[in-house]
Amino acid sequence: MAYLISVVNQKGGVGKTTTAVNLAAYLALKGRFVLLIDLDPQANATSGLGLDHRSLEKGVYEALIGEASFKDVVMPTAIEGLKLAPATPALAGAAVELVDVERREFRLADALLEVRNDYDYIIIDCPPSLGLLTVNGLTAADKVLIPVQAEYYALEGLSQLMQTVELVKSSLRNDLEVMGAVLTMFDARNRLSADVMAELNKHFPNRIFRSVIPRNVRLAEAPSFGQPIAQYDPWSKGAKAYEGLALEIIELEQGY
Repeated sequence: MAYLISVVNQKGGVGKTTTAVNLAAYLALKGRFVLLIDLDPQANATSGLGLDHRSLEKGVYEALIGEASFKDVVMPTAIEGLKLAPATPALAGAAVELVDVERREFRLADALLEVRNDYDYIIIDCPPSLGLLTVNGLTAADKVLIPVQAEYYALEGLSQLMQTVELVKSSLRNDLEVMGAVLTMFDARNRLSADVMAELNKHFPNRIFRSVIPRNVRLAEAPSFGQPIAQYDPWSKGAKAYEGLALEIIELEQGY
């Protein structure tokens, strides 16, 4: 059965989708069967893998409301072993439409039951908010991965995010665990980056990934070409960092 990892941070622009896409790609390249779920109405993970979300007839939204099965919405990608459950424009209205639906917090978890045995990993790219879609991403997950930008303001919302995780854990999913935090957009020349790393170690003692994602132009360029960094520039510093993160998570898998 797949390990479900939700990539979560309610603050936008911290490298959340970049982390979800590139982690999924490298896990697949390491021989794992991986499903990436784009749960963000902005559909950046979908476009980052080369698909035009506006032209798709169905996606995660249809699976959440029961109009399609998850197997029907999953699509292949250019990377062998990596499949995508895309976001479509309709997903933007899902949070409102699901408010009165039975088991509204578990719609994603329930929909995923039919495909959990088909993959080694399922990576969920959650929206940059703490709304109903993100709650669905958390209740479906086994582990939470938190990308944190190496800037001061990125730390301000961390306590709020942890409160949400604890709330979901206490009331909806008691075995949910924080896998750890990964530092993104790190600039070794900037003293603030080192200060943020020190602060992160207070929040997540012994749960900061060794792989630190640098501020890297090639990482920023890759989505505009519809490619993960492993395809766009596998020799870049950003590529090596995400490859290292994937290897760390595979190591952790052995201890689960």
